This record gives sequence, C-alpha cells and structure tokens, in this order.
Amino acid sequence: MTTRPPSRQRSPGFTLVELLVAISILAIVAVLGWRGLDGIIRSRQALTLQMEQTRGMQLAFAQMQSDGEHLAKPEQLNNRQNLLTETDRLTLVRTVLNENEATRLQVVSYRILDGVLVRRESNPTRDLAQLDAQWQAALGDSDPAPSVALQAGVAGMSMRIWQGGGWRSTTTGAAQQQQQQQQPLTPQINNAPTGLELTLQQKDQETTLVKIFLLGGV
Repeated sequence: MTTRPPSRQRSPGFTLVELLVAISILAIVAVLGWRGLDGIIRSRQALTLQMEQTRGMQLAFAQMQSDGEHLAKPEQLNNRQNLLTETDRLTLVRTVLNENEATRLQVVSYRILDGVLVRRESNPTRDLAQLDAQWQAALGDSDPAPSVALQAGVAGMSMRIWQGGGWRSTTTGAAQQQQQQQQPLTPQINNAPTGLELTLQQKDQETTLVKIFLLGGV
C-alpha cells in the first residue's frame, strides 16, 4: 500500500508579483493625486496674486480719487492749467488743507516706470512762481522728491476727461509732451475738467480696471 506525500500548504503573505502589482497601482494613484494637488496649488497661487494686484489697483485708484477731489480750481491758479494727461502719466495740481493753516498748492504726478505705477508729490507752496517751477520739474522728471511705488505689474495707463459736456481724450504725443515741458502752466479759462476716467492695464491680464471720479469735489 502506497502512501501519498503530505501536501504543501501555502504560507501566508504576498508573492513578489502581487507586491509589484500593488506598488504599481499605488504609484499611479500617487501620481494622479499629486497632479491634482499641484493644479490646485497653482490655481490658488494665481488667484492670490490676482487678488493682491486687484487690491493694489483699488488702493491706487483711491489715492488718485483723493488727489482728484482736491484738484485746485483755475481761479486758485490764476487760470493756470491744473491737469495734464499724457501717455502713462498724469500730472495735476491739488490743494493741501491742514488744520489752522492756509491753503497751499502741490504738484502731484503719476507715472509708470518699468511696469510700476509710482506717485510723486512736490512740497506745498503758496507761491505761483514756485509752483510753475515744480510743474516743470514734474514734467521733466527732475523733481528731487522721492517717488512712492503704488502698484507693480502695470502694463499701461490711459485717461479721458469730462469737459464741455462730454468725454475727451487728452493724451498727448511725444512732440506735444516735449513742447508742453518747455512751457509754464498754461492759462485755462473757464473750461476746467470736472471728471476723470482712468484705465489701468495689468500685465498678463486681458481685462482692464476702470475708475471714474469727480474732479475738484472738495
């Protein structure tokens, strides 16, 4: 009588092939999960950057609105020009009102330099001759006053003014800019602008930010 050899029982655990298959599946899941997480992080970073740029633009608009509300009236300037819009540049004369002090005048200029919107203001004065010199210094970029960076990532700036019952573009060309920089504040008789539409174009953004506000409201 023959006896059968005892059958071998499979030891508990995974074979090498099973481990390789499981590791491959886990690797695929990890790659897919990382791609999804990376996409979420990139989207969040882009959204955060866009929100910061928009907030910076709003603060710049608020500063411009404040300067516009304090725009000097022609009669305060002996009918001189109080506002000049150029390519990527805004220059204006505003009033400075401090408690227990006489009203003074100040030249404020906005420019885009290397993609950064900057603001510069002159020292307040009551002397119109000194104001003429400050106006020329602002137009010729020779004003010694330091400029303040308001917002980076600005591709361009354009403006229109509300004057004579309608919107009018007053952006000047290079030849006109050079001619105006060689002249003092020019007379402006009873035709002062009362509104300003300002458009800022952000870099790598198709949409523009537009702000309309009154001039000389204070």
